[in-house]
Amino acid sequence: MRVAVGIDVAKEFHWVAVVLVDGGTVLLSRRVDNDPDSIDGLIEHLRGLAAEHGEVTAAIDLVGGVASLLTAMLLEAGIRLVHVPGLVVNRARRATKGGEAKSDPRDAKTIADQLRLREDWRVLDQPDDISLDLRLLVSRRRDLVVDQTRRLARLREMLAGIFPGLERAVDVGNLADLALLTRYATPAEVRRAGRRRLTEHLLRHGGRRPRVDKLVNDAIEAATAQRAVVPGEARLAEFVREMAAEALAAKRRITELNAQITTDLDTHPDGALVLSLPGMGATLAAEFLAEAGNLDRFASADQLASAAGLAPVLHQSGKTRYLRRSTAGSKTLKFVFYQSAFCAINSDPASKAFYRRKRAEGKRHHQALIALARRRINVLHAILRTRQPYQANFAANTITAA
Repeated sequence: MRVAVGIDVAKEFHWVAVVLVDGGTVLLSRRVDNDPDSIDGLIEHLRGLAAEHGEVTAAIDLVGGVASLLTAMLLEAGIRLVHVPGLVVNRARRATKGGEAKSDPRDAKTIADQLRLREDWRVLDQPDDISLDLRLLVSRRRDLVVDQTRRLARLREMLAGIFPGLERAVDVGNLADLALLTRYATPAEVRRAGRRRLTEHLLRHGGRRPRVDKLVNDAIEAATAQRAVVPGEARLAEFVREMAAEALAAKRRITELNAQITTDLDTHPDGALVLSLPGMGATLAAEFLAEAGNLDRFASADQLASAAGLAPVLHQSGKTRYLRRSTAGSKTLKFVFYQSAFCAINSDPASKAFYRRKRAEGKRHHQALIALARRRINVLHAILRTRQPYQANFAANTITAA
């Protein structure tokens, strides 16, 4: 690498700083609009610099989002591209003279300088179609689940304010229960509808007879017991019906996304291997593949554990030296391994035996699961390295050897 290019990514425009690796001479510092023509102009300029000075490597501080067009065009042009995390840029800038003053040109120059100092930054490449589609599906599903959780909590809160008896009877995670709330949200509405109309409404929306009968009985009983009208009941009931309809649509969309994710996993080269690990269902496997990206970047299981924040961190200062729990790493990867470990203790004998042994050693439930999650990283890394699915005997030897 002879030329380092630091790019501070933004929505409307990016700031680009081009620096010679030897000597640190600034060859260019200017804004580049976030549109194809401007980025094409930058690429042509970088090609000219490569012909004059040698290999060009570019670094960006943000992956995805507003950097997507820039990333795609740079990679398509064959320019080597790496990721310098924004936190690193912020700390490095603040360590320089006048670093408290933030500006786009200063950040772009800092990115270029970091690129000059180190060569072990994560290299970005163009993801294959399946991996990219899986990443987008997982991201969309995550957004919908977060919104759905908030929506259902608010729905229950409002329903409890006007009709507490019905709030206790319904399960807002059930399609039939949500279907009931899309039309009947007050005691008077339930009483006027009666048993027959309530039952027909729920069956028409896919409810199953045993659940429908119980829900109708509970709703009528609650409506009979409450005759008082709460102030603001009509408007709150309108909001409950509206949010129930939104929740019903979101639940169906999440189901569709789950089916699409499963289809992608069936065609992903690592999908079947990851799914073979006990406790790693379709959703967790998709989350792992979407977050981990190209698995070649993890040369060892220790590196994967470090990326997930499940490897202990050495703290050393003077005579003090000890290992502490990591607070860094990807929270998504950590959740995937922790949740899969939780599922595995009920389905995998090797994982169950390891968990029980850790508990017998005095570990709390959370500590034992963290230890199991770390050991399962070894197993998953071996699966992906050898291209062989999960084998119980191998896993037992690997997990219980800790």
